[in-house]
Amino acid sequence: MSDVTLKIGGYRYEHTRAVFDGEIPIAGVDPVFTTSALISDVFEQMARGELDVAEYGLTYFLRSWDTEASPYLALPIFPNRNFRHEALFVSERSGIRRPEDLAGRTIGEFALWGSDPGVWMKGLLADEYGVTPDQCRWMIGGTDHPVPAFDWIPQPVPEGVQVEHAPDGATLADLLESGEIDALLSVDVPQRLLDGSPTGIRRLWPDYPEVERDYHARTGIFPMMHVVAIRKELVAEYPELPRALYDAYLAAKDATEAWYLDQASKQHMGVITPWFSAHFAENRRIFGDDWWPYGVERNRKAVDTFLRYHHEQGLSRALLTSEVIMVPSLLDT
Repeated sequence: MSDVTLKIGGYRYEHTRAVFDGEIPIAGVDPVFTTSALISDVFEQMARGELDVAEYGLTYFLRSWDTEASPYLALPIFPNRNFRHEALFVSERSGIRRPEDLAGRTIGEFALWGSDPGVWMKGLLADEYGVTPDQCRWMIGGTDHPVPAFDWIPQPVPEGVQVEHAPDGATLADLLESGEIDALLSVDVPQRLLDGSPTGIRRLWPDYPEVERDYHARTGIFPMMHVVAIRKELVAEYPELPRALYDAYLAAKDATEAWYLDQASKQHMGVITPWFSAHFAENRRIFGDDWWPYGVERNRKAVDTFLRYHHEQGLSRALLTSEVIMVPSLLDT
């Protein structure tokens, strides 16, 4: 494959930096990289057809899949993943103490109904606590800053689910503090909570690290939020391209893991966080030496769980599987 010019978008994480900076080349590719402080800006560019390859929120990818002619396939590269129990906040005045108490309440959700963390948490609440989306009312908006509706992607809402957008100028953090909504599902932590202000806002699970570790121990799932997507016509025209992209992103991620593993003998003097080595050792005990895996096989259960949740929540018309959405030549990864 002679060098093909590709417009590639994504966030410059520590585990993608070497690709974005050109330290790890993509074989046969002359890349033109774009990034943004708001990853949703990259999603919008991808949705509008302005990029060839990009980090893409899983729900954004799947909503495009349901259009008349989905233009994308997924590469088993997962740049962004996080446990999501920590993303659920409640108002003290709501009286909510248990997940089951969310039934019948109004819940704010960041950006859109069915955000990536929202899909995970709604599915988890249904699977483990019997609280389904139709038992709640939903209000969409920005956490600390007003966010307009994302009109550049499909926004399906199943029958029987009440969804409305926050009033003009209102933020979900304000509405939660005032008691106008009872809970908030947000990838962004309300700033006033980070500031330590007495707000009457708290996490539903104050001990969320222990809850999330228990969830992982029981399920084996480390939830991913984003995937790397590629245009279908590029896969058809350049069959070796998906493997070249995968190999480059994998090498960058593996090098980052290797650095942390090497630094353990030096008590991670290159990291600014106190007691990081103890935290790292605990994570290594739980996850092993490759704690951020790429590839289909080690991520199949998590991906297929998200696909099931997406379908159950009325966001995908069909129940998809990893084999359907991934580039066929990378199913052996």
